[in-house]
Amino acid sequence: MATVTYDHAQRLYPGSDKPAVDDLNLEIDDGEFLVLVGPSGCGKSTSLRMLAGLEEVTDGRIRIGDRDVTHLPPKERDIAMVFQNYALYPHMSVAENMAFSLKMAKVPKEERMQRVKDAAKLLDLEEYLERKPKALSGGQRQRVAMGRAIVRQPQVFCMDEPLSNLDAKLRVSTRTQIAALQQRLGVTTVYVTHDQVEAMTMGDRVAVLKDGILQQADTPLNLYDKPANLFVAGFIGSPAMNLLKAHNVDGHAKLGNIEVPIDRSLATKAGGDIIIGVRPENWRLVSEGEGIPVKVNVVEELGADGFVYGTSGAEGTPDEVIIRIDARRTHRKGETLYVTTDPAKVHVFEAESGLRITG
Repeated sequence: MATVTYDHAQRLYPGSDKPAVDDLNLEIDDGEFLVLVGPSGCGKSTSLRMLAGLEEVTDGRIRIGDRDVTHLPPKERDIAMVFQNYALYPHMSVAENMAFSLKMAKVPKEERMQRVKDAAKLLDLEEYLERKPKALSGGQRQRVAMGRAIVRQPQVFCMDEPLSNLDAKLRVSTRTQIAALQQRLGVTTVYVTHDQVEAMTMGDRVAVLKDGILQQADTPLNLYDKPANLFVAGFIGSPAMNLLKAHNVDGHAKLGNIEVPIDRSLATKAGGDIIIGVRPENWRLVSEGEGIPVKVNVVEELGADGFVYGTSGAEGTPDEVIIRIDARRTHRKGETLYVTTDPAKVHVFEAESGLRITG
């Protein structure tokens, strides 16, 4: 096991004038599960492939432990990769697939088979060792790919969207299994996904990227409660945070003639034009004529709670306002709700830079 360090790492593809990954500085602790997340094209897979040695580092350095691996070939980096498409050999059995890298490394047969058996027991694959990949379900193939990585006993696991080919229900159960397995093994893991719910539920820390630039790296809870900028605020959270354009007037955020209270300490640091963020669960229903009017377009009932998706004619409100509601209360399409929030629950951002204003 080892730490991983990206030190001003950059990847510039030939013919491009903009790096796919730009000046990435990131420290990953020994045994940590770090998730790289962001929209398509943000540089997360490129960052992972740079660590694995599958993409050239055009500037800066990458270290695994105390070793500079920037220009080492993949086989000398002591990492194991789990791919999106599993990359299993169709003509080999499960046991042969799992043992293949050990065979290439000339590990003695007895040790190879013992490692395969240990990994199969860990992954509940013992009864499938003689089967071919075509006889397995997607979830089982994914576990075989994990087993192939585990038997290597590497210093670092690199996982590139390994759950994206699974159906929704299986993804939920499998991500729990992977997180629990990584905790048991204690191997430093870098995991790539575009699914922010997956990132928030699996990672010890989550690194959010946009256009090849690291926006914020923190614990899932801190990302949710203290997003560094508007991009992180809008990307992390499902449903997304409501972001409203406002004017800072006497400690209140004014949306036309409507006032939303904000923390006084933040108001004194903010300029005239601000953007306020309110999570769907932090809206509070008030009496008619008070707060922000929201016309209900869709009610999403989820059992324990629900979400209202609506529109508001108030100045600065987005095209869609999202409110979490008590699922046992009935709200109909076309109905108008009135909402406000509490000052302590309002996030305040600079309109020009998009940066969070802290107290």
